[in-house]
Amino acid sequence: MPRTQPQQSPPQHAKPASAATTVYAVTKELILTGELPGGSLISEGEIAERVQVSRTPVREAFLRLESEELLRLHPKRGAVVVPVPPGEAADVLEMRQAVEQSAAERIARVGLTPEHEQRLRELIARQRELAAEGDVRAFAVADEAFHRGVVEASGNGIAARFYETLGDRQRRMSVSALGHRPERLPGLADEHEALLDHLGARDGAAFAEALRAHLAATHGHQH
Repeated sequence: MPRTQPQQSPPQHAKPASAATTVYAVTKELILTGELPGGSLISEGEIAERVQVSRTPVREAFLRLESEELLRLHPKRGAVVVPVPPGEAADVLEMRQAVEQSAAERIARVGLTPEHEQRLRELIARQRELAAEGDVRAFAVADEAFHRGVVEASGNGIAARFYETLGDRQRRMSVSALGHRPERLPGLADEHEALLDHLGARDGAAFAEALRAHLAATHGHQH
């Protein structure tokens, strides 16, 4: 029998890298959920204490978030959460309409697989639960997953990968738009069900029109 190789110990840098990844994930979530709104000033020490790490991984995480245009670093003062730039919301909505409409047109030609339909229906059911609880932040995650699921269901891998890059902005916009009106959540789930019905009926034109109304009803004030 071959001898079992002794397990190698992890490299020395593994721990800081892991800590930086944790800080990055925690801070990014605070920004996307609106707990740290645009314009907020945060310090390395504040985040280090919250995540129970040293300042070194915090600095690394902040640099990564700056590269994603979520933070603006100010030496010796900390970092400011970058507000959603004027016009960005309209740009995101325009791209979402174009990509999802294209996906629906392809689905109208080739049909929706039972597996994708089931996944989308499960997401709508989850949205109904979250709507009943009034959980806007978790609903925004399920909302993004539904719309991304539509694009993935088209089978266009390039479109799916591009759409995924909109995910962070999409979630941040949804929390911003719905945070003060959770009563809108059940209606959103209904609209998602109507969109799915249009896909099932292979009616790309009806999907496009319903999507335009759906996005305008939620984000119209952000145009």
